[in-house]
Amino acid sequence: MVYKELENASASEILTWAFDKFGDKIALASSFGLEDVALIDMMVKINKGPRVFTLDTGRLNQETYDVMDAVRDKYGINIEVFCPDTEALEAMVREKGLNFFYDSIENRKQCCGVRKIKPLKRALGELDAWITGLRRQQAVTRSAVKSVEFDESNQLVKINPLVEWSEEQVRDYVKENNVPYNKLHDQGFPSIGCEPCTRAVKAGEDVRAGRWWWETPEQKECGLHVKKGA
Repeated sequence: MVYKELENASASEILTWAFDKFGDKIALASSFGLEDVALIDMMVKINKGPRVFTLDTGRLNQETYDVMDAVRDKYGINIEVFCPDTEALEAMVREKGLNFFYDSIENRKQCCGVRKIKPLKRALGELDAWITGLRRQQAVTRSAVKSVEFDESNQLVKINPLVEWSEEQVRDYVKENNVPYNKLHDQGFPSIGCEPCTRAVKAGEDVRAGRWWWETPEQKECGLHVKKGA
């Protein structure tokens, strides 16, 4: 299901529609990158008590935790934190080691599954819709993303208000609105995930070249935003 009437709406118009339709059954999934903090700023201006959740994989950069606290303090919002299941995580690293994800795509996807996918399923379990900071320009795997679409994998509506924005637009919004942001963005990290799976990009490289840099672009998704059957 695609909401075609919203395809040309602005990010604020899409968020306003989403809050009106889903109330407290919608939340932003935030990794606290530039897109997500920009969305939080927009959301607070529309809804004083928006729901925001994050997946704490246990392998994040300190700078990511720093911006979480900065956002929480600036906007006075609670951040719902979801962590990996302790038993599943301990069993995985006991069997394969702490850095086994470098060895194969299968291993990396297993790690993402335990640290991110399963906690996401718990987070989405009580929602009717979720908001993301996806943009079409971010990766070849995201070129067909719609501003509002039905997420078949999770069986709920998915809202992507910034889908048509450029990286420059996002940066300008953050700067103009004095939004707290991850300081790694100033050190060559346009896209930030877990610390061992993220590096700074080089001049001329794609914005997601630093994510799982040992894999090809077509494989660079952790599973959070992969369409059913893909």
